[in-house]
Amino acid sequence: MRRRKFIKVLGGAISAAGWSAAAQTPSKVYRVGLLTAVAPLADSSPFGAPLMHGLAQHGYTQGANLVFERRGAEGHLDRLPHLLEELVTSKVDVIVTFGYPPALAAKQGTTIPVVAFGMGDPVETGLVHSLAQPGGNLTGISDVAEELSAKRMELLKDLTPELRRVAMLWNADDLAMTLRYRASDAAAKAMGISVEALGVREPDDFEQAFAAMNRERPDAILMVSDSLTTLNRRRVLDFAATQRVPSIYQFDFIVRERRPDVILNGSG
Repeated sequence: MRRRKFIKVLGGAISAAGWSAAAQTPSKVYRVGLLTAVAPLADSSPFGAPLMHGLAQHGYTQGANLVFERRGAEGHLDRLPHLLEELVTSKVDVIVTFGYPPALAAKQGTTIPVVAFGMGDPVETGLVHSLAQPGGNLTGISDVAEELSAKRMELLKDLTPELRRVAMLWNADDLAMTLRYRASDAAAKAMGISVEALGVREPDDFEQAFAAMNRERPDAILMVSDSLTTLNRRRVLDFAATQRVPSIYQFDFIVRERRPDVILNGSG
């Protein structure tokens, strides 16, 4: 029961929910595995900081009753099964994954409880049977990113009425992000906006995407944010600023990093 309660707290911490329960200091020391597709999660990172803060609010602190085992695939998704095996061997109580690929690896590779963040629609991607009865060992936050992607498309149109052509950047190797792209693509076409599909799979693909946009300039850029695109966000921000192309992103921390001469940036 204590582990179940801890897993519930983890889910709340990840979603940055404002729990009203008083903080407690359990006597058990919990071992938590953190699995990402990029670098191991840092305490001060945009996703690490809210997690640490949320856990601390409930009396879970590193060095006292909490130990983290951190693993990151550094962009090489084929490493995820091995990294997951390392977490299992280290006997963690629960694994927290960030993004769809780590969540899929955890679902396929262990029976240890998994709390997933940023996995997209878990039903559409096949991670769970249903939201009411997910089954298996995976729980977490089911986002409405597909709907929000379409809303961002509408926001771009509202802010740039002359919008006729939009370039969309997304990780084509990530099923959850591909679903987000498809939702945005459908919304754009419904509004009579043509889409330049720029799926990327590795860092080198960004230069090809930029070259394509230089050949045929879009009226705006929509970037679907996952581990790959977020890791390379500075390159996208700089391109949008240099070319003075309005752009929109999914996270506020990306917007705050923009150069001041960017015409338009937004987040949802």
